[in-house]
Amino acid sequence: MEQEVILSVKNLHVKFDLRGKTLNAIRGISLDLYKNESLAIVGESGSGKSVLVKTFMGLLDANGKITDGQIIYEGKDLTKFKTEKEWLTVRGKKIAMVLQDPMTSLNPLKTIGYQICEAIELHQGLKGAEAKAQAAKILQDVGITEPEMRMKQYPHEFSGGMRQRVVIAIAVACKPKILICDEPTTALDVTIQAQILNLLKDLKVKYNLTTIYITHDLGVVANVADRIAVLYAGDIVEIGTCEEVFYNPRHPYTWALLSSLPQLGIKGENLYSIKGTPPNLFTDIKGDAFAPRNPHALKIDFVKRPPYFDVSPTHKARTWLLDPRAPKVEPPKILGKLREGVKNID
Repeated sequence: MEQEVILSVKNLHVKFDLRGKTLNAIRGISLDLYKNESLAIVGESGSGKSVLVKTFMGLLDANGKITDGQIIYEGKDLTKFKTEKEWLTVRGKKIAMVLQDPMTSLNPLKTIGYQICEAIELHQGLKGAEAKAQAAKILQDVGITEPEMRMKQYPHEFSGGMRQRVVIAIAVACKPKILICDEPTTALDVTIQAQILNLLKDLKVKYNLTTIYITHDLGVVANVADRIAVLYAGDIVEIGTCEEVFYNPRHPYTWALLSSLPQLGIKGENLYSIKGTPPNLFTDIKGDAFAPRNPHALKIDFVKRPPYFDVSPTHKARTWLLDPRAPKVEPPKILGKLREGVKNID
């Protein structure tokens, strides 16, 4: 059955002007987001994950601009939006975001109830007692007990995990179609991480959401994502279902990311780390951006950017190793332990 596309990115390029130089943050990304799916976008810091999703909401910094491509949502091209008035028809109301640091997302001078009611009044049109009742219901939905009492408190009276629940409540209060979670568990300890991820899974069903997770930790998304897009140097190098990317990865960068999972570490041995550093995005990248760090790089990797090769109808990777003429290269043996490793994340 054909899945319904809710948002479509086509050949997107984003550049930033920094100190008289131009940084190529997003280099020709194309991506379809399907209705009611959970898509995880993973990659190292600086790979362009947050920049990509900020373009969906008109939240690029003042020195950043979309130089090419389209973002199609509900028949409109979001790259053509120029004014705040246009963006407010989408931002919050249709596409909402949960940011990674709840302390900077919440106003320390306003009560929790005030901040949730503000979103409800703006996007649902409810006022006064109706807005407060709705806010209490949403707080309960995100797992906060005694919501009426909690609404009178301030952010500093909440723990980190509870603050993150409040940030999620504010995002959900807008009744969006798409919920973007930008590193939603970064500042939390492991047990709270699991609770927040389970909460987001439950809310996805309850509120009929399409969710996007932004993370550098593949382990975090193992149990919440339907599909995974692997980003490197502003480009999607591999995309497929969760099972395909975990158990049949085809791009050397995905191999390296998965090999770095702590769950695959062997007692007494150093954890795997990816050699080298990401490329300089101030320069034009020739060939495969990962080639200088790739022990299996071919000569053509340094000359010509690889196209996507289809591994299955739902799985493709941008690497010359999938070309029929390329030598056969096996993924690292350590990835054979992955099934056990992922089970241990549960």
